[in-house]
Amino acid sequence: MTIAQYAIMRFSKQKGGFGALEAHHERTKAKYASNPDINTERSKYNFHIVKPVTSYKRESDNRIETAGCKTRKDSVRFVDTLITASPDFFKGKKREDIKTFFKTAVDFLSKKIGKDNIFTAIVHLDEKTPHMHLCFTPITEDGRLTAKDIIGNRTQLTKWQDDFFSHMVKSFPNIERGESASVTGRRHIPTRVFKQAVRLTKQAAKIQETLDGINPLNARRKSDEALALLQKFFPNMEMFEAQVRKYKREIDQLEKENIVLAKRAEAGEKVSISKELEQNKLRSDYHNLRHFVDSLPEEIKRLAKLPSKAKNQQR
Repeated sequence: MTIAQYAIMRFSKQKGGFGALEAHHERTKAKYASNPDINTERSKYNFHIVKPVTSYKRESDNRIETAGCKTRKDSVRFVDTLITASPDFFKGKKREDIKTFFKTAVDFLSKKIGKDNIFTAIVHLDEKTPHMHLCFTPITEDGRLTAKDIIGNRTQLTKWQDDFFSHMVKSFPNIERGESASVTGRRHIPTRVFKQAVRLTKQAAKIQETLDGINPLNARRKSDEALALLQKFFPNMEMFEAQVRKYKREIDQLEKENIVLAKRAEAGEKVSISKELEQNKLRSDYHNLRHFVDSLPEEIKRLAKLPSKAKNQQR
């Protein structure tokens, strides 16, 4: 079966939050509890294509001041651009090949937004799939700070993706162009939603293991341990459920598509279903987590959702 290989580019407008993004991109923290996929032992292999001279905030502020841009409190100060490709694209590729891929992407963005607007482009090799975070200040040629004019609306974003594909495919002929969201009408399901599902599944397994280990000799200690775990679990579960509701239409559509794709694959047709199956796993993970929550005794759920002081008073 031929597996599709996509070049991926996504924009995220940022009005602030320089410190948090810089700490993540530049790997200045010792631990990353919010992202267990980061293997800090491999962070030494990350590399810059554009290295910031000073802090992200100063880099952006200096460009805005030099250009004489007018700003508002709600101005987009910089754009965080994610560049990556399907995991299968990177299989078997050497470090130099990976570097060439990302340099090619930087060349594309340099021509589109102006090389001087880019203040960092760092490639992460310490997560499952190599990817690059490129940050730029959205300053136009006539000196205006406007992400809206540079990135544009949905139609313009489709043009961005078309141009990106056209540029990348010249150097990487196996790259494919995915269907545009303006054609499918589907929003992108953020990676963080899938990561939420993985983290919650691990938390649920730990809670279930603790509950299963309760016996007359350790009942109080194990119960307290389970309640402490649940108190962390429930707020995260509520946020995850909100995300699942937000992307319900996209998840439902994926399930329907999987049925069709599976039949085509069974008939011997060469189709790529790996991405769709991976995304459809989100629905399965959600139902498993929902089943776990529903299986918990009501008294445990009630105590876990109480503040610590109130919980102790009722025990």
